[in-house]
Amino acid sequence: MAIWCAQLALDRWRHSHNCKPGEGPDAQPFALITETAHGPRIAAPNAAAQLEGASCGMMVADARTLCPALQTSPGDPAGDLAFLERFAIWVQRWGPWSALDAPDGVLVDVSAVAHLFGGERRLLSDVAGRCHARGLTVHTAIAPTAGAAWALAHYGQGAAILGSDDDMAMRLADLPVAALRLDDDVLLVLRRLGLKRLGDLAGIGQGEGEGRNGRDAIKRRFRNHRSPGANPLVRMDQLIGLVPEPLLPVVPVHAPLVQRRLLEPVRHRSLLDTVVDDLAADMVRELEARGSGARRLELALWRVDGEVVMRQLELAAATRDASHITRLFTSRLDDVDAGFGIEMVRLRAAWCEELTLAQSDIEAAAQEHGTSLAACVDRLSVRLGEDAVQRPTLRASHVPERAQSWQRPLDPEPALQHELAFHTRPLKLLDRAEKIAVLYASPDGDPRQFRWRGKVHDIARVEGPERIAPEWWRERGAARLRDYYRIEDGSGRRYWIYREGLADDGRGGMPDWFVQGLCA
Repeated sequence: MAIWCAQLALDRWRHSHNCKPGEGPDAQPFALITETAHGPRIAAPNAAAQLEGASCGMMVADARTLCPALQTSPGDPAGDLAFLERFAIWVQRWGPWSALDAPDGVLVDVSAVAHLFGGERRLLSDVAGRCHARGLTVHTAIAPTAGAAWALAHYGQGAAILGSDDDMAMRLADLPVAALRLDDDVLLVLRRLGLKRLGDLAGIGQGEGEGRNGRDAIKRRFRNHRSPGANPLVRMDQLIGLVPEPLLPVVPVHAPLVQRRLLEPVRHRSLLDTVVDDLAADMVRELEARGSGARRLELALWRVDGEVVMRQLELAAATRDASHITRLFTSRLDDVDAGFGIEMVRLRAAWCEELTLAQSDIEAAAQEHGTSLAACVDRLSVRLGEDAVQRPTLRASHVPERAQSWQRPLDPEPALQHELAFHTRPLKLLDRAEKIAVLYASPDGDPRQFRWRGKVHDIARVEGPERIAPEWWRERGAARLRDYYRIEDGSGRRYWIYREGLADDGRGGMPDWFVQGLCA
C-alpha cells in the first residue's frame, strides 16, 4: 500500500499553527519557501497561490509579480523528513512493516492483512479517515508491487486497488511515464522520443522482432545509467513485477534517556558533576535492563534563560561503566557557561549495541592495576580528537594505495571477500606516487636510467614486471594498467617504480613512469 502525503509540508505547517485547510492565513495565497544560491524559491504553494499562478520551484520574486498578495513562510525540509519518519512508524497499524518513500510518502506491506479491516476497500477508507482526522491530505493505493502502488497513488483516480490477478501492464497503460519515478532529465529524453505513456514502454520488448529491437535501442540509450531512477526499463520491470525492488523497512528505535529536573538551578561545577554522576548511574541501569551498552551519549544542559548546551561523546566500544562515562564527560564540561544556572540535565544514548552480562573474575579484578584498552582509547580520543586515534586495516584491492584504509581502533575488521595473494611489497610507500623520467631501450622494455627529485640514477638491477590491471568497477573506462618493477641503482638504493599504460593501448599517448615506494 502506497500512502502519498500530497501536501506534507503545508499540512505540517497548518498543524503547527493550529489552522485547518482554508482557514486563517491559509485562506489567502500562501507558500512555503526555501533559500537557494539564486534567492528564495517556492517549495510548497497552497491552492489559493496556485490559482494565482504560483508553482513549486518558481522564484519568489516572479511569483509576487503574478500574485502580489502572496504570503510566505520559511520551509523546514529536515522537520518534514523527521515527521515522515514518525508517520512511517505510525502507519504500521495497517501492516507489519513500512518503508520511507521520501520526500512525501510511505509504503506499507499489507499482504494478508486486508481481511482484518473488512477488505482492501475498507482498509483504504480507514487510512483516509484517520489521516484526514489528523489534518493530512493523502492519496492511497494498493497493488502487488511497490512501483505499481506508487504510480496509482500519484497518478490514479481516487483510492485505487490493483489485484494480483489483474494485467498490470494493461491497467497502468494510460498513466504517464512520470509514474515510473524517473529523473527529470530521463523524462525529458523519453518525451522527445515520443514515449509519453506507460503503454508505449510496455509494448517495447514484447516478443521478437521490432519490439525486441526497440528494447535494445532503449537499453543502449540508457546503458550508462546505473541507478533505477535513471533507467526506464528497470523501473518498468519493477512496476510489473519482473524485477524485485528491495525496500528498507523503518524500524523504531527507542533510545534510553534519563534526566534530572533540579529544584534549584546549579551554577557550580561540583554540583554539576554530581548530577552527571547520578545520570550515568541511571543510564547504566537502563542499559542493563535492555542488555545493551552505549556507543554514543548525548548530554543536554537546559539553562534558566532557555539556552541548551549539548555535549556528545562517542565511545570506542559499548560500555555500561558509570565511572568511565562520568570521567569522560568531566573533561567535556570545562568550557560550559552555566549563566544564571542549569535547571535540567538530560542524558541520552543515541547509539547502543548489544552487550550481554558477564561474570567477572574476582581474583583477576583484584590484581588488575591497569586500564582496559577501550577506556584508554576513549581517553585518547577525548584528549586528541575523534579522528586522531585510528588503526590501519586491509582492503580487498590489488592497487597499492587502495589496499589499506583507516578505521576506529576497536571496530571489527571487515571480512575480505577473497584472499589476495600479493607479491612482496616495499616497507615504505610514498604518500603519493611521484612522476619520474625514465630512459628505456624500447617502450615495453626494462628501464635503464631514471631522474627523480633532480638526480639521475643508473639502474644496475631490475626485477619485474608485476602487472596490475585497473579496477574497472571503480575507475573510468580510460584507466590504464600498471607494470611494477623493483630496481636497484649503482649505489645500492632500491626503489619500487611502475609504468602506467602501454604505448599501443589506445588510452592516451606514451606511458608515464612513477616511483611509489622504497625497498629494503
